[in-house]
Amino acid sequence: MSWPALYAQLVGANRHSTSLGKVWLSVLFIFRVMVLVVAAESVWGDEQSDFTCNTLQPGCENVCYDQFFPVSHIRLWCLQLVFVSTPTLLVAMYVAYRNHGDKKRLLQGSGRAGSLSSKGQEDDLETLKRRRLPIAGALWWTYACSLVFRLLFEGGFMYALYVVYDGFQMPRLVQCDQWPCPNLVDCFISRPTEKTIFTVFMATASSICMVLNMAELAYLVAKAVTRSLCSQKERKTCGKSSRERTRNKTSHKSLVST
Repeated sequence: MSWPALYAQLVGANRHSTSLGKVWLSVLFIFRVMVLVVAAESVWGDEQSDFTCNTLQPGCENVCYDQFFPVSHIRLWCLQLVFVSTPTLLVAMYVAYRNHGDKKRLLQGSGRAGSLSSKGQEDDLETLKRRRLPIAGALWWTYACSLVFRLLFEGGFMYALYVVYDGFQMPRLVQCDQWPCPNLVDCFISRPTEKTIFTVFMATASSICMVLNMAELAYLVAKAVTRSLCSQKERKTCGKSSRERTRNKTSHKSLVST
């Protein structure tokens, strides 16, 4: 998996996010992706080869391993990171759609005017490419939906990890009686303490990301409510001032007529 390519895409979309969104991206790649690539993969690299059972029955170890490890931790975390990062691409798609429409209107306007130089047109297109869109209107809804999807994916994968492995602690000994094992077989997991530490660390990092997402969603809702209240207040103020001007004009006309 090309993590640098995913990081480049997320950084481009994250340019239009809030400060909490930038913190979330840093936590995602520093405390989750880098730990997964640098350390966790080497810890789980020997999970099947060092899974030992006290039997020589052919196929027994493979069946017992499949029973207790139906999905690898590494693959589950990779899927989680991909699913959690995907909603951010919705924001990138919407921003690209807005930029394409504005670029098209700019080129059409410059073609009708016929007086815009190529240098000025290139500057306008470069400014359009680097601009930061305000989180309002359709972009607000897209951003809020991406946060909701992030929370759902994070919570779903954490619940799946907890249910599949019966918690976040890795046992030292598991017992298996699946066919073709001749009887109840004891199987031993390699590095159980180290794997428990990494599992708890990744679950903690995922919880921190969920807290950041909830805080960012609350911030967006509060900002939208504040913006709506301010606009209503401005409309009331404008309506009151217009009524006062109308009343003053009416009184002035009555004085002139008398």
